[in-house]
Amino acid sequence: RWVAATYIDTILVFSSMVLSVLFWTQAVVVFIGNKGKPTKLFVFGGWFIFGFEMAILTVNLFVPIVFTFTAEKEYVALPARYIALLMQMIMFLGTAIHVFAESAKSEGINKAHYRTVGCSAIIMAVFIALQTLFPFMPLYALGCLFATCAIHSFIYREKDIVHRREMENASKKAYRDGLTGVKNKLAYLESLTELEKQAKDHSFEGYGLVVFDLNGLKVINDTMGHEAGDEYLVRACRLICDVFKHSPVYRIGGDEFVAVMTGEDYKKRDKNVKALNKKMSKYSDTLPLPEDYVSIACGVAVFDAENDVSVADVIKRADEEMYKDKAAKKTKPEE
Repeated sequence: RWVAATYIDTILVFSSMVLSVLFWTQAVVVFIGNKGKPTKLFVFGGWFIFGFEMAILTVNLFVPIVFTFTAEKEYVALPARYIALLMQMIMFLGTAIHVFAESAKSEGINKAHYRTVGCSAIIMAVFIALQTLFPFMPLYALGCLFATCAIHSFIYREKDIVHRREMENASKKAYRDGLTGVKNKLAYLESLTELEKQAKDHSFEGYGLVVFDLNGLKVINDTMGHEAGDEYLVRACRLICDVFKHSPVYRIGGDEFVAVMTGEDYKKRDKNVKALNKKMSKYSDTLPLPEDYVSIACGVAVFDAENDVSVADVIKRADEEMYKDKAAKKTKPEE
């Protein structure tokens, strides 16, 4: 009594087989990205095999040419079935040969990807050949399973990893200053938000901000050129990072930097400021300036939980201290 249901199921199985060939050829063409004659042939071949299979399955409804059931309800494979499977096997082998040829022209990760696709096609061709010999075994499905697993494991997972790394690198670049390599203003603004949150949660002992402003940059840009000005910015930034080595440093403007102090640098903030002043040059707005000239005005302020409403209060005090320091350093260098 299950012959009708089994007949319909067999039709669906053959249809799914030929659909896999159609999808495979389309996928290989997209993967290669080559619009030459071989890829056009694959597209035509995929559709031809699909049309041929649908045609013979339709004919089989009236005249058994693909499969039939005997009076004893036994399944019998007929010649059209073997022809259809042979055509599918040839198509998979053809794509394998073409993809391996493309791999010979490629290098690195692309070569490995092409080889994976080629091996997957060979797997399918082998299992189709076995399916031809053993019609009662689910060998076609196993071939699809192994081929799909190979592609997923060696191509798509790898592409996901590469894509994730590219996104991480892009994200890092978005938060980095292109000239000095330290974090930029976007990263600084996000760090202030985090500081506000941590301060409310009391998740650290305290924090402080050091605001830096370079002296003499305009003189250097106007008289020695912007390239010299860029070198000065990099030199000054390097000095700041060397002194405040345990703190993230941000470039928030043309010649403005900020260091966010927590932990060790927070405890040694006064000592670090003295070390910075000791290493820098005397302020000057006249030429000639020495090649290693670095003059930085800086202001320090720490978060006061009792009086500060937000981090903006700390920034304001640090700015005020920086301007005081800048005014104090505006003296001629000693002869």
